[in-house]
Amino acid sequence: MSEPILIWGAGAIGGILGAYLARAGHAVHMVDIVEAHVEAMRSDGLHVEGPVETFTQVLPASTPTELQGQFSRIILAVKAHHTEAALDMLVPHLAPGGYVVSAQNGLNEIVIADRIGAENTVGCFVNYGADWLEPGRILYGNRAAVAIGELDGQITDRVREIHALFSIVEPEAVLTDNIWGYLWGKLGYGALLFATALTPLSMSDAMANPDHRAVYQALGHEVMRLADAQNIRPLGFNGFDPDAFLKGDQAGMDASLAAMVEHNRHTAKTHSGIWRDLAVRKRRTEVDAQVGLLVELGEKHGVKTPTLSRLVELIHDIEDGRRAQSADLVDLMVPLCN
Repeated sequence: MSEPILIWGAGAIGGILGAYLARAGHAVHMVDIVEAHVEAMRSDGLHVEGPVETFTQVLPASTPTELQGQFSRIILAVKAHHTEAALDMLVPHLAPGGYVVSAQNGLNEIVIADRIGAENTVGCFVNYGADWLEPGRILYGNRAAVAIGELDGQITDRVREIHALFSIVEPEAVLTDNIWGYLWGKLGYGALLFATALTPLSMSDAMANPDHRAVYQALGHEVMRLADAQNIRPLGFNGFDPDAFLKGDQAGMDASLAAMVEHNRHTAKTHSGIWRDLAVRKRRTEVDAQVGLLVELGEKHGVKTPTLSRLVELIHDIEDGRRAQSADLVDLMVPLCN
């Protein structure tokens, strides 16, 4: 298709996608709310750097107020808690019969489908490591799992097309009939990353702390129990073993944590995006849209989520300036795991 792919959100995930697709010869158009970033992309270009690859790609780009026209293919790559606001601006630019791909963390496919219909929504799971550094600069820290799938599990022509596009960024991207399994696996993995962000430590060093192993095990177990309560079959990736966490298998959870620590030892993105939001960008995280949603689902299904609930409270404490990031905050969660 000659019509540009609209990528709404040109941060870590969207920026990498746009730069790679454009370099491969695909027409893309980037949208971002940061004016300096937009100007950098369309003038000097978006500079991708890091151990995966380093290159600069000039990209057509607009702020939301500058954007004109309608697009049949839109990739939404904003933070989960910005999904509703982005949809308010995005929907007028969605062509009749077009679709939105959610390249985000969390269960944003539900929010998008409620707004534009499930038939116009495509599921996407992304775990490669990237960080927005400053206007015009993105760190590409490591390759990792990517999956694309229709919400109803069908393998359609459009999902094959999207899979081919994402395979330009990640050659081992998966075309799946269980995208919800990947999304719930990422929720489990993500809960652990939120816990690492309570500390100043890297993801690997935080998860490797033996004094806090019970916390990471409890978080993963609670998320997997929630998935099970909804008859979701979570899928594993990059070391995360959903079956071990669901069963509370001590040896399996230990092995999974060790594998996740090892995976994250081999990336230039040493800290999570959550940590960066708290420590560097001093802004609110996705905790309510991800972990808070899980707590709400626990109440709905009668599944107890004490460690997830405490995690939300502690992240809010950091966001609101009541506490500083410290390994001591994870200590506060240990008694909940006994």
